[in-house]
Amino acid sequence: MTDTERTPAPGAQEWAWTTVGSSIGPVGLAATPRGLLEVALRADGPTAAGAVDRLIRRLGTGPAAAPSASHDVLAEAAAELAAYFAGRRRTFSVPLDWSLTAGFHREVLRELAAHVPYGSVVSYQDLADRVGEPGAARAVGTAMGGNPLPIVVPCHRVVESGGGLGGFGSGLEVKRALLSLEGVLPQPLF
Repeated sequence: MTDTERTPAPGAQEWAWTTVGSSIGPVGLAATPRGLLEVALRADGPTAAGAVDRLIRRLGTGPAAAPSASHDVLAEAAAELAAYFAGRRRTFSVPLDWSLTAGFHREVLRELAAHVPYGSVVSYQDLADRVGEPGAARAVGTAMGGNPLPIVVPCHRVVESGGGLGGFGSGLEVKRALLSLEGVLPQPLF
């Protein structure tokens, strides 16, 4: 039994984890039978281990080692992300498990996923307006920072009203690279 494979606690949820390569570095993926649960950018050793440990505490067990429905979701997500990074996919169809979000954050993330397409951007304020909370631009920023599904739920497409990039938990260079891939920004010079 490895460190991440433990005896499930009563009520524990089955899930699986993998790490895939991308043009922005390793990407960690977690899934349940219901759908993709988490996308962890810059999932090098320590980042991946931290993400897995958080999920173990949240879900009550380590990732499944044997093939399962969760692994099927991971395979679908990995294939779609590979096509996205190769410039062959603009939308994602992998099912999503929204259980790591709730309330206002979930509402904002669902709006973003459904109505901000590839190659476009929206401001934090516009997104707040879209969910009927015009005074909540900062709260939208907090929701973006807590997005468990970056890229698939495209928080990199949310920018400042004045044209600035805003923030991005994995670093502005990653946000620039994703927006460049989608044709929103010119390719970085270095």
